[in-house]
Amino acid sequence: MTLSLGSEQSYQQQEVAAQARQHRQYDAEFECWAHGCGVISHTDQTQLQVYELATALLESGHIAERGECYQKLISLDQLCNQAMWLVVHMTYAKQVFLDGRDLAPEYFKRDPQGHTGGSLNMVPAYAGMLALNHLTNTHRDWLMGQGHCVAAIDALQLLTGTALAERRQQYPLTDDGISAFVADFYNYRVRADGKPLSPLGSHVNVNTAGARLEGGYLGFAGLQYVHQPLPGERLVAFLSDGAFEEQRGSDWAARWWRADDCGLVAPVMIANGRRIDQRTTVAQQGGVDWFVEHLRHQGFNPFVIDGRDPAAFVCAIYAMEQHLQHAGDSVAAGKAQYPVPLPYCIADTVKGFGFPGAGTNAAHGLPLGSNPRLGGEALTYFHQGARALYQPLEVWQQAAKALSQPKPVWRPAAVTLNRHEPSWRDKPMSPMAALDQYFVDLVEVNPSLRVRVGNPDELRSNRMNQTLDHLHHRVTEPEAGVSEAIDGSVITALNEEAVVSACLANQAGLNLVVSYEAFANKMFGALRQAIIFARHQKEADDPASWLGLPVISTSHVWENGKNEQSHQDPSLAESLLGEMSDMARVVFPADANTAMAALKACYGDMGTVWNLVVPKSSQPYVFDARQAEALVQDGAICVRGNCAAELQLVACGAYQLQQALLASDRLRQREVAHSVIYLLEPGRFRTPRDEYEAAVLAPDSVCESLFPNRVQQRVFLSHMRPEVLLGHARLLDLGPAHTIALGYVNQGGTLDTDGMLFANRCTWADAVAALARLSGQDPQQWLSAEEWAAICGQGNPYDIIKDPYPPLN
Repeated sequence: MTLSLGSEQSYQQQEVAAQARQHRQYDAEFECWAHGCGVISHTDQTQLQVYELATALLESGHIAERGECYQKLISLDQLCNQAMWLVVHMTYAKQVFLDGRDLAPEYFKRDPQGHTGGSLNMVPAYAGMLALNHLTNTHRDWLMGQGHCVAAIDALQLLTGTALAERRQQYPLTDDGISAFVADFYNYRVRADGKPLSPLGSHVNVNTAGARLEGGYLGFAGLQYVHQPLPGERLVAFLSDGAFEEQRGSDWAARWWRADDCGLVAPVMIANGRRIDQRTTVAQQGGVDWFVEHLRHQGFNPFVIDGRDPAAFVCAIYAMEQHLQHAGDSVAAGKAQYPVPLPYCIADTVKGFGFPGAGTNAAHGLPLGSNPRLGGEALTYFHQGARALYQPLEVWQQAAKALSQPKPVWRPAAVTLNRHEPSWRDKPMSPMAALDQYFVDLVEVNPSLRVRVGNPDELRSNRMNQTLDHLHHRVTEPEAGVSEAIDGSVITALNEEAVVSACLANQAGLNLVVSYEAFANKMFGALRQAIIFARHQKEADDPASWLGLPVISTSHVWENGKNEQSHQDPSLAESLLGEMSDMARVVFPADANTAMAALKACYGDMGTVWNLVVPKSSQPYVFDARQAEALVQDGAICVRGNCAAELQLVACGAYQLQQALLASDRLRQREVAHSVIYLLEPGRFRTPRDEYEAAVLAPDSVCESLFPNRVQQRVFLSHMRPEVLLGHARLLDLGPAHTIALGYVNQGGTLDTDGMLFANRCTWADAVAALARLSGQDPQQWLSAEEWAAICGQGNPYDIIKDPYPPLN
C-alpha cells in the first residue's frame, strides 16, 4: 500500500512519539527532564535529539553517563525560566524581590521600555549555548544580529556569574542588587560628562561580556559571522528573520566558508515571524517551509527546531559543529569539494514566547499593551506571567552553578604586524599601483595573519593587479586563466556591505577594502557601527585590538567623470569626517609616497578605520619618503612658498594640489607672495569634541608654522564639497571675508578630470580669481581676458584647461 504524504508524515510522527515514550519509560532521569519546567516543554522530536546528544557526548568522553546530560538540561530549563523572569522585570519593574512575590503598582516603572519579545526569544538560545559550553568544556564566541535583545544576554550573564567583574560587583545577586539592575535598564540618566549613567544599554555594548558587535544595524551580523572565527575557534551567530529582509548578502555565507581559514560557525535564526508592526517577509512568503527551501538554493543545509526549548538549541549547535567539522575533513581527504552545505538552524517560535501578549504586535516592545503601574489587566497579566516563570532562589542558583563555564579561548592582547618599509618612489606613477605592491609585500612578510580583501567590483581596474594575482578571488569553481581560487582571500561581491563586513569580521587578521568612491558610501552603516563600538571600548579602557582597517576610495569624483554623475560622489569621506577623528581617519594622499605612508600608518594604528581617498591615475611625484611620513604625522605640509605670506592656497586632494600648484605658478609670474599648503587630513584641524579627539589633533607647532596668524586671505581647493571641508577644518577658516573654499558643487556628467574641475569651478584660474577677490584686487590683473571670460562662463573653457580633443593642424 502506498501512503499519501499526509499519512506518511503522520506515521513518522507516531514513530517519533513511540521512541520518545520508550526512552521516558526506561530512563527515569530522562523522563524527569522530559516533563519540562515552568513555561518550557519538550516535544517528542526534541526528546529524541537530546537522547542522541547524550549518546554522542558519552561516546566522546564528555560525560560519564547519559543521566549527567539530562541533569544539566534540567538545570538549563530552570535557569532559562528565571532569566525570562528577569527579562520581563527589566522591562517593567524598578523593584525586584527574589522570593518572587507579586509587586505592588508603585514598584513598576513610570515609562517601561525594552524589546521584550525578542529578548524573551533570545533567552533559550543563549542559555542553550551556555549549556553546551559546559557539556563539552569548550568556549564559544557569540554574535547577535538583533542587538536590541541584549536584555537576554545581560540577564543570563548576571545570573550565571559570567558578566564582567565590574557588573557583578555593581549588581550583586540580592534584592537590592537585582533591583538596581532592573532600574538601570533604560533609565536614560546622564553623567556629568554627558555619557550614559547606566552601563546597561538598549543594545549590546562594551559592558556585555564577550560582545564584539552592537547589532544595532540589523543584518550585518549575517554578513560577518562566517569570516569571524579563526581555525580552532567556534562562533554561534544569533540571527534575526527581520534582518534577513533588511540586508541582503548573508545568503552567500556558504560560498565563503573554508576549513583551512575559518573556524566552526553555527548560524541560528530566531524565526519569530514579526517585525515591529508587521509580519516578516519570511512569514509572508510562506513561513519556515519557504525559508528552508530558499536556504537550500543558497548552499545551506537548513533544519528547523523548536525555538521555545533551550535543549533544542543545545542539540542544534552541537550538530552543526559536528557536521561542519566532518565536511571540512571530507574536503581535506578529497571526498568532497567546496562549497560544503553550511548548516543553518531555524528556531521556530513566536515573538515573546513565555509571557502574556506573545505573538502580538505589542510583543516586540511592551507585550502587555499597558503599564502595570496603572493597575488593571496589565498588572494581573504581569503577575500571572511572572509566576509561571519564577524559580526559587536556591533552585536557579544551583542551576547556574551546575552550568559553570569554561575559560574563553586565549587571544593575544592585540594583533601584531611584521613591519615592512614601502618601496619609496621618485617618479610619477599611480598611487593605487604603489599601494598594490606595498600591500602584497606586507602579506608576504605576515604569513600567519589571515587576509581578507573586500572588493565590490573591478579590482584590476583599480590598479590592484598584484594583490589579485597573489591572493585570488575566492570562488567555488575557479575559471582557468583567471585569478580565482577555492582558497582565495579576495572576497568579491557586487554588494559593498558584504565585502566590507568580511574585513570588519576578520579582527585577528590583515584587511584591505577597495571600492569606487561613489559606491563606497554604501559601506558607511557597517563602518559606523564598528567605529562606535571601538570608541566605546576605548572609553572603557579596553581598546579594540584589531589592526587599522584601510577603506580605499578610488576611481573617485575627479577621475570617474566618464560614468556620469551617479559615479561622482565624495559622501563616504564627508560622512566619516563626521565621526570622531581618533577613530575614523580620512586622508587624501597626493601621490604614491603619501599613499604608502598613509597605509603604513593605518596598519600601525589599532581599532580605527582609515578612509584613503586615492587616485588611480598616474600622479606627479611631489613628496619624498621623509616628506610623506611627515605629512601623515602632521596632517599637513608646506609645499611651496613662505607660510608667513599673507596669501595662502590650501589643497586637499591630489588633483586639487595640481591645480593649486598651477595657480601658484601664475602668482609667481605676477610676483605675488603666497604659500601652498597640502592638507592631508582635515579632521585633525577641527575644533575637538572631547579629550580623545583633542589627542589626535595636529600639534600647535604645526598649526602655528603652516597656518600662522599673518595669513590674511586663504583659498581652499577641496576634493569634497567645500562647505564640508570648512565645517570640519573650522580652525583654519578665517571667516567669509578672508576665506573661500572651492570644491565639488554637485556638477558633473560625462566629463574628463579637467572638465570636472571646470564644471565645479575648482580650476587653478578659479583659485587665482578667488585670492584676487579676497585681496581686493581685480582678477584680471592676474588672469588674461580670455581666462577671466572662461571662468565667468562666457569664454572658452579650454583657455584654462586642457582640451581632450584639440583641433587638428
